[in-house]
Amino acid sequence: MTDSADTERRTGLQWPLRVAIGAVIVVACVVGWYTHVLMTERLTESLRARAEVRLAAYSGNIISELNRTSIVPQLLARDPALIGALGSQDYTQSSQRLIEVANEIAISGIKLLDGDGRVVAATDRAKIGEMHRGDPYFVEALRGSGTVFTVNQTEAGGSVFTYSRKVEAQGSTLGVIVVEADLARFEQSWAGFTDAVAVMDSTGRIILSTEGRWRGRAEEEALAIRSAPSAIQRAIRVTDWGALPSDAYLRGEDVLRQEARLNFQGWKIASFTTYAGVRERVNAVLAIEIMVFALILAGLFWLSSRRAFSSLDVFRRESAELRALNDALQREIAERERAERNLEVAEQTIQQSSKLALLGEMSAAVSHELNQPLAAMKTYLAGAKLLLQRRRPDEALSSFQRIDDLIERMGAITKQLKSYARKGGTAVEPLDVRVSVSAALSMMEPQLRARRMHIEAPLPREPIMVEADRIRLEQVLVNLLRNALDATKGTTDPQIRIILSAGDEARITVRDNGSGIADLDNLFEPFYTTKAPGDGTGLGLAISSGIVSDLGGRLTARNGSGGGAVFEITLPLYRERREAAE
Repeated sequence: MTDSADTERRTGLQWPLRVAIGAVIVVACVVGWYTHVLMTERLTESLRARAEVRLAAYSGNIISELNRTSIVPQLLARDPALIGALGSQDYTQSSQRLIEVANEIAISGIKLLDGDGRVVAATDRAKIGEMHRGDPYFVEALRGSGTVFTVNQTEAGGSVFTYSRKVEAQGSTLGVIVVEADLARFEQSWAGFTDAVAVMDSTGRIILSTEGRWRGRAEEEALAIRSAPSAIQRAIRVTDWGALPSDAYLRGEDVLRQEARLNFQGWKIASFTTYAGVRERVNAVLAIEIMVFALILAGLFWLSSRRAFSSLDVFRRESAELRALNDALQREIAERERAERNLEVAEQTIQQSSKLALLGEMSAAVSHELNQPLAAMKTYLAGAKLLLQRRRPDEALSSFQRIDDLIERMGAITKQLKSYARKGGTAVEPLDVRVSVSAALSMMEPQLRARRMHIEAPLPREPIMVEADRIRLEQVLVNLLRNALDATKGTTDPQIRIILSAGDEARITVRDNGSGIADLDNLFEPFYTTKAPGDGTGLGLAISSGIVSDLGGRLTARNGSGGGAVFEITLPLYRERREAAE
């Protein structure tokens, strides 16, 4: 009876274990299937998002390079040395000048052509003497009045991208300056990824590609020649898709295609990304799940024969299982952190490309920044003329000295734009804020006097020292004073109050009693203005905010409690920066 009871008890214990083992196997199959479906969908969307980020980075790099290169012909066409060389036909120093410019701003090639289309100077001296009279960039530059962009085919099947502009002096055309945009270097950088990338012009012809045989063809024709082993088939071979035909990626089953439009002459960029990473990660998760369920099954089998193991063995097995699961979890966490870091790097690359694209906006700001010194010069010239007529030459000499200072300031502004194009820094120095405020008021003195503006600018006795660029800080103050003048046009008793204070930071407050600010959210956006057409470009506050940020401070605006607008500039004190360094 005892043996029969033990047998029945062991049989009763085995049936629940068998049912549990069967249930675990069923659950493992169901979970594995749903995991495969759900993770494939989510990882595909993640792959698509990363491909879009990379495509945006590629687009930003191309547009940034084109915008940066488009400014160079405009600057060189006004270079006195090149104009003088074309006029005198003495080109002994011209090639060296072009080489220095190319090295300074990282341009691949520059050529100077005379009026007959002959290369008289170039960064590649071997090209001197070549004739390009019939080339499109020479003909179109002579016909147009601005910078001309052309794409030229090479004998090797590649493309050469050039900006050209005619060089004029006293109304006559002397020659043409040609600058090459180095877009081919992007092909080499893209080749390091598993993406195949192609850039197409407005006609659909591929002009840039990581696959050499695609250039000069339409997209359908390029895909038909099946020549993408370097980027796509290499990734396919390392997956479990080896049984598929070699051109499976062309049918849209195994390759993700992304397309974006470049904001330049109708160009488009497309990328072809393999699903190798998706398959690897899905397989990794499935392997972890299989391992977990295998451990569960192992535990169930161990329970069926638990009499053969001691309690110490139980603890050891559980510890081993926990360590294995912990290692798998650590690997998954490390993989996710690595993916997040790659995404952050891509986002920072896009931000940098956008910042470089602002160079084009700064070119439009030249006229805005030079209008203020020009207006002041006109007023001083009128005053000097009146003083000379009244036989007061000493006072007229003072006006001429102020005009000379304004000319120097205009030169400094253009020098800043040139420094920005070279990616140079600002010439910061220890500076007393009181001196900058006095200089700005002196520059705006004619306009303030003409408007009968009441100015309150009590300056503290002690100096307020900051580390900044004097010219750029005065530029910001003049912009704020000019905006205050415009804001108080309809005020019967216009007033401006400037307050200087120093605490943890240096603070400059400019307050007026005008109409106030209607839209604070868009105030510092480029080209946003409330002035009538022709009275302003909307760049003054955007440029001023950027200058203050570059100096380590911030520019804020608000409406005053009693009406009018209040602008505040805060800058780090020079004393604090020196002590922090020590």
